[in-house]
Amino acid sequence: MSGGYLFSQLANGLILGSMYALIAIGFSMIYGIVRLINFAHGDIFTIGAFATLASIAVAQVPFPVALLIVLAAGAVSGLLIERAAFRPMRGAPQVTGFIASLAVSIIIENLAVLTVSAQPRTFAVPAYLNQLVAFGSVSVRVIDVVIVALAVLLMIGLVLFVRFTRIGVAMRATAENYDVARLMGINIDRIIGLAFAIGSALAAVAGLMWGTKYGQISPIMGLLPGLKAFVAAVIGGVGSITGAVLGGYVLGMAEVLFVGLLPPEYSGYRNAFVFGALILVLLLMPNGILGRSAEQRA
Repeated sequence: MSGGYLFSQLANGLILGSMYALIAIGFSMIYGIVRLINFAHGDIFTIGAFATLASIAVAQVPFPVALLIVLAAGAVSGLLIERAAFRPMRGAPQVTGFIASLAVSIIIENLAVLTVSAQPRTFAVPAYLNQLVAFGSVSVRVIDVVIVALAVLLMIGLVLFVRFTRIGVAMRATAENYDVARLMGINIDRIIGLAFAIGSALAAVAGLMWGTKYGQISPIMGLLPGLKAFVAAVIGGVGSITGAVLGGYVLGMAEVLFVGLLPPEYSGYRNAFVFGALILVLLLMPNGILGRSAEQRA
């Protein structure tokens, strides 16, 4: 095995991990505040991919403008889902929200099939994004560099927002103790809606990244990446933004190395490897790498 091949696999793991991390952040943000595992989150990823198709391939807007459109599409979708499906059920048992999220996911997928058909769509990104950039013996496309850089910038921006702004402090307070935050005068509805909007916007950007990297999207494409991002959130510690980022990169690297370093006949078992890793983490570290138990919360 050459050093160039290994570095190429590490680069692929970094790119895949960046996309998983962005989706996993949404899982962790929403769970951290309302204790809801939103399995419709992967479908926001799909909405972001189709918003990219509409922006770049159909409207032919510049890539930075397409990015803003995708962010807005994801945020609005998250707000609508929270307002229509989850807010009326707030205070109900957790299993109710879980079932509702599955229902929302199925509804979104079927609406997508009805409106755009079930056929996969392909689209070409601007030519400059496909140019090669050399890093020593490894060559990657410009879009690969953009994916990693954009993911890192968005995640740093989110961490700074949560730590150093008044709204961020309110989000952390709500995550620590929902009822006490309400008594302290925090607008719970606003904070929960904001968490859905931010998490959904990041998932939509991950859909943009996926579509521009692989060039093919479909109405049900978000199912598997969404489930894998949930695995990443669990590995890092569901409810922890930093844990979601760490889990995304750990899972992305592990999945790529599993396929790249083992004999080719094992590559078809990559999904089994991912979910096997979930079981192993739950057995050894039930709260994930950076997660906290319920007893540790205020």
